[in-house]
Formats: sequence, C-alpha cells, structure tokens
Amino acid sequence: MTDYTATLPRKRMGAGALFTDQAGQSLLVEPIYKREWEVPGGAVEADESPRAATAREIEEELGLVVTPGRLLVVDWVPARDGRTEGLMLVFDGGVLTPAQTSTIRLPADELRSWAWCDQQQAQQRLSGLLARRVAAALEAGDDGATAYLEDGHR
Repeated sequence: MTDYTATLPRKRMGAGALFTDQAGQSLLVEPIYKREWEVPGGAVEADESPRAATAREIEEELGLVVTPGRLLVVDWVPARDGRTEGLMLVFDGGVLTPAQTSTIRLPADELRSWAWCDQQQAQQRLSGLLARRVAAALEAGDDGATAYLEDGHR
C-alpha cells in the first residue's frame, strides 16, 4: 500500500507561551537572527504536541521549566515566502515572579535579550502579525476565551 502522505508538504506549526508580570506586561525575546522580537516558543517538531513543544522551547530559550496553561490563541497563517500555510498557537505561560525571572538564562547562539513590554512597546518590537497575536492573547487571558485568528486578524 502506498503512503501518499509522504509526498505532501508538511504544514508549519508553531507554539509559544505568553508570560506576563504583575503589571500585565508581556515577556518578549530578541532573536539574534532577525530584527523583530518574538514570544518565547518555536516550531513544533514531528510527532510532538504543541503543548510539549512550548514546554521544550521555553526550557531551551529561557531555562524555565513550566507547564503551559490553557490555549489563548490559534492563528492560521497563509503560505508565503516559500513556506506552507501553518497554525500558530499561544498558550498561557502565567504570571512570572521576580524570583522566576531572575533565573532566566538565554542561549547566546539564539537570543540576544528579553524584556517586559507594555502593549505600545510590544507593537514597536514585534512584527504586525505577532503584535496582533499578542494583543489577542492578552485579551483572551483577561476574558477566559480562546481567540481564533487568521493571519493575526479576528
């Protein structure tokens, strides 16, 4: 029997966590390989769940061992720039305490820095798409819902 799924392009799937501080600011990371900042997270590997990918990426990127909370955002992103369409998911990372943030360790070969950002700072540092996704995640965290987006739009 022929496995036709082997010839299909693998869809992109990414997952990350939205961490906040007591003031409601978002934790963003600055990659060394591009201008825009990001939410901690990354690609979901083959046979890996999005929640497991988020936990793995957070440990790799921040040195924090966390269990991601509820799903805040599902964002369908159309194909572009030689990439297939994909799903991007954002989980609730919770409120980090100063003691937790003091243990953050960044991989020097991947991330330059991290910062707490209010919505205005986030809009300046993130791509338009990711800024919309973070705003929707903050709103979903406040109202207890899960936001569904298409290319960052409701």
